[in-house]
Amino acid sequence: MFTIKKIDFKNINDFIKFPYKVYKDNPYWIPQLDSENKKLLSDKNPYWQHAKRQLFLAYDENENIIGRIAAIIDYNYIKFQEEEIGFFGFFECIDNVEAAKLLFEAAKKWLKENNIHKMMGPMNPSTNDEVGFLYEGFDSCPKILMPYTHQYYIKLADESGLKKIKELYAYNIPVALDDRMPRLTKALKIVQKRNPNIKIRTFDKKNFKKELADVIEIYNSAWEKNWGFVPWTDEEFKAIAKDLVSLLDENIVMLACDGDKTVGMLIAIPDYNYVFQKMKGKLFPFGIFKFLYYRRKIKDLRLMIMGVRKEYRQKGIEAYMSLEALINSVKGGYKNCELSWILDDNIMTQRTAEMMSGELYKKYAVYGD
Repeated sequence: MFTIKKIDFKNINDFIKFPYKVYKDNPYWIPQLDSENKKLLSDKNPYWQHAKRQLFLAYDENENIIGRIAAIIDYNYIKFQEEEIGFFGFFECIDNVEAAKLLFEAAKKWLKENNIHKMMGPMNPSTNDEVGFLYEGFDSCPKILMPYTHQYYIKLADESGLKKIKELYAYNIPVALDDRMPRLTKALKIVQKRNPNIKIRTFDKKNFKKELADVIEIYNSAWEKNWGFVPWTDEEFKAIAKDLVSLLDENIVMLACDGDKTVGMLIAIPDYNYVFQKMKGKLFPFGIFKFLYYRRKIKDLRLMIMGVRKEYRQKGIEAYMSLEALINSVKGGYKNCELSWILDDNIMTQRTAEMMSGELYKKYAVYGD
């Protein structure tokens, strides 16, 4: 007999530590820093200024934790998407359908008590964070800020009555100045001839506040019609940027400019999951030394954001930024770049990935009731 209990923040360590049990024999799962997970779920995260959550743990008859889930309502998402739907997130569970059903039902019940009658997920905690169950590609580690989940979670979701409602794709792109270059260079010359005022430059950390304001504006305009999109608030973006800026390699963060106006951006970041895998979730007392040592050995990237202002689309600016980023990535000694995530119906970006010799190597699935 399994039981489900609501928990509050004083029990957060039990919630955060449970995945270590579920993935203890899996070589591909990478724990993020416990301190960052705690901050993500705490009121220090500005996301919770417009959202709320309830955490649940599942226990067996011996009071051992066997699963967890969060029920989440993002009022900004509901307002922007004009859809009354809540999220489930942070789902982890032993391979037991009964336990999984109880967790999903607990999340549904809490959402209904808050007048939300539809649910989808996993969102950890939002569509701007880690999204989906891993659906294909279980034989390699995830890149930074991408999830890794057990293959049997798909069975648990299916047998709990949830349906797959969206797929998200990840492409692996080789970083090399290879036989793609003549084709890309030819395309670039056409772009430059048609748009002589467009220039590409790298991110300037010294002018961080100005650069950040441009990035927020472009992000919130470039994705406004995408499935699942909800704009970051200024507070959210600043908090995220504060965490990420120290991790950026500014030579592979590209900005497209029309004179003094920033019109496009490409943000690739080194895959710090390579480092986090060595740290086992701990920064202190010795993790900081591992961080400093292994960060110099990162060879992979994740291209996580690329967008152009609406009035500058279909001018080849994305390809222009991609080529410049590729050249700088080679100079930086990187070997591979993951482009993720891409919506299953975003054919244009899928074709761009294929043009860059990208291989579709991971799929993620969002489930709903």
